[in-house]
Amino acid sequence: MLSAVTVIEPKDASNVSNCTRDDLIEQVKLTIISHPYLDDTLNNIRQEPVPWEDYKQVGLISENEMAMIKYVENKSIKELEPIMAEHGQYYALLYLELMQKLARVDALQKVLVFIHDMLNEHEERIFLFHKANKNNSEFPFGPFYKALGINDEFIGIQSSKLLTLLICSTPHRDIDIQAFFRWVTFQLQSRHQHVVDLHVQILDALFHIPEYRRVFWETSHAIDALIHVLKANTQSDPQKIYELTFAIWLLTFDPHVAKHLNKKCNIIPLLVDHAKTSVKEKVVRVIIATFKNLIEKAPAQNMSAMLVAKLLPLTEHLATRKWTDQEMMEDIEFVKNELQQNFQRLGTFEVYASKVETGMLQWESPSHASETFWKQNANRFNEKDQHLLRLLARLLSRSSDPVVMAIACHDIGQYIKYSTDPNSKSYLQSIGAKQRIMELMTHQDSEVKYQALCATQKYFAMTT
Repeated sequence: MLSAVTVIEPKDASNVSNCTRDDLIEQVKLTIISHPYLDDTLNNIRQEPVPWEDYKQVGLISENEMAMIKYVENKSIKELEPIMAEHGQYYALLYLELMQKLARVDALQKVLVFIHDMLNEHEERIFLFHKANKNNSEFPFGPFYKALGINDEFIGIQSSKLLTLLICSTPHRDIDIQAFFRWVTFQLQSRHQHVVDLHVQILDALFHIPEYRRVFWETSHAIDALIHVLKANTQSDPQKIYELTFAIWLLTFDPHVAKHLNKKCNIIPLLVDHAKTSVKEKVVRVIIATFKNLIEKAPAQNMSAMLVAKLLPLTEHLATRKWTDQEMMEDIEFVKNELQQNFQRLGTFEVYASKVETGMLQWESPSHASETFWKQNANRFNEKDQHLLRLLARLLSRSSDPVVMAIACHDIGQYIKYSTDPNSKSYLQSIGAKQRIMELMTHQDSEVKYQALCATQKYFAMTT
């Protein structure tokens, strides 16, 4: 079965909103969500008997429903062909009604297996479920949303998969997709890797619909959960990395996401690291395509951060390698050329400001030790309501990296030494920098302790 990551290739991901019915069928065929765990579980449930007669006797199902179930139960995929060709619409309605009214786990699991077998190799039959809304306004989505509330892993996963197929096969955009994204966000935090993997594939499928990218972004904790999975899979197999970066690439077609993604998640250095270490061309390809989107959609918010993350030398190296994909080579050249032009335009202070904004402070950067830099730029830390000064103070409070903390102490000390603004002292007090630096004089790291002591001495020297 095909993986969801094959849903769209980079060249056509933003042009899917005006699909014909045939186009939608083709998209559905390419959005099969698969995993060995799911295949094994389907096979196991298929072998388990369900006491349908008992359920009929207590009124859970009708005589006619039981007869229809018995007619297809234990049938092979080949044996189902003529049945579904002639009676598929009736079975779609039956399965929706059963999903809607049943609450027993074994029965729901079996119905979900029936639906899987009905759609196997015939994803176009998903439209039979869409037609069923003539009988019930909650069909076809309602029964599967209801099933998400059942405390059973398989029911949740298979219902998520079927919801995805239904959502991807309709041109209507009045679906409560945010409720589904809240569910998926919760699943991304599962301790079971197969649950996480399957729901990343689900996002890969859903994100090919442009309207839903922003909805996911605005869903509470959603993007954080997705990025956390990427960070947790740094040593994972290339297919998982591809599926994760594919989802991020699709999100960056939305200009709002492209503008805010790196500021919120610091995604650029993470993607640079993956591009450096990946041995698979398709992983590098989708990462470079993501950088291209970030540059095209929001250059002001991303170009400096890319330079700070040393993307330019990486693209210069990648441009010398032989790639099988011509479009990938063009994307590499585009990103490289844009970064080269931006590097020439940026001044030293702008590069420094980008490092502070991304929290990527390193002693190797010449600005930290340059007296000329501080003489020329110390007063600029007071601009925009002391924006940069506040960012340095935030690093002192929030960073756990002793190198970053030591450099932030050092740079605040340099600001104290060279700022000519008479309000510098009150600025440092109001943003909490003075108190935090004094606290860091007892830090366990010797360099942090030393730089905090130096900054404190400069502060009190400034006040005399």
